[in-house]
Amino acid sequence: MTEQRTIRVVLVDDHHMFRTGVRAELSSLDGPTGQHLEIVGEAGTVETATAVITAEQPDVVLLDVHLPGGNGHGGSDVIRACMGVQSRSGLPVRFLALSVSDAAEDVIAVIRTGARGYVTKTISAEDLRTAIVRVADGDAVFSPRLAGFVLDAFGAAAGEVAEIDEELDRLSAREREVMRLIARGYQYKEVAKELFISVKTVETHVSSVLRKLQLSSRHELTAWAMGRRLL
Repeated sequence: MTEQRTIRVVLVDDHHMFRTGVRAELSSLDGPTGQHLEIVGEAGTVETATAVITAEQPDVVLLDVHLPGGNGHGGSDVIRACMGVQSRSGLPVRFLALSVSDAAEDVIAVIRTGARGYVTKTISAEDLRTAIVRVADGDAVFSPRLAGFVLDAFGAAAGEVAEIDEELDRLSAREREVMRLIARGYQYKEVAKELFISVKTVETHVSSVLRKLQLSSRHELTAWAMGRRLL
């Protein structure tokens, strides 16, 4: 008998009726796949979303890109505010954008900030459920025509791939290990425990990585790593 796995989900959209509909659709789709989706919270603004995500520690957040509140950047503000939050399974909370917009600037902005995927509200309930499961498993998911925006933005051209390799070559093997863990949302103490090094050494490596990659924060580092499929 297949063991049932529960994926905890938070719905973030400023339209209450839309959240109600998504909740009903997803709840009706539980079947014999061994994957149960549990909606553990809802929110309609940047501030309430940040509070619910921090409190509930879900596996996946279904996130609209246009939300009131915050600094005026909608879903991107939520991702930035919750970048270090881990799910109750110990993995970083993962974000799947679900929006009516299919504009390239919206897709690129939220992916650069750290979302694992982007689907439009024309998606079927079955496909949305599959997308949530895939994101929970660490995959990247996009509606078909949106994938091209992401490839263009993050350098699918050979010349840009070479540039990415050059950037990685600046890092030592240990710095790459630290970079990946920090980008996944690990705290310094957790990185130190994982790699059997001191917290001070972790801090030194992070400073070196940020300097070599010309980044200013761990949030930028996470977006950099996700854009290069390094997580």
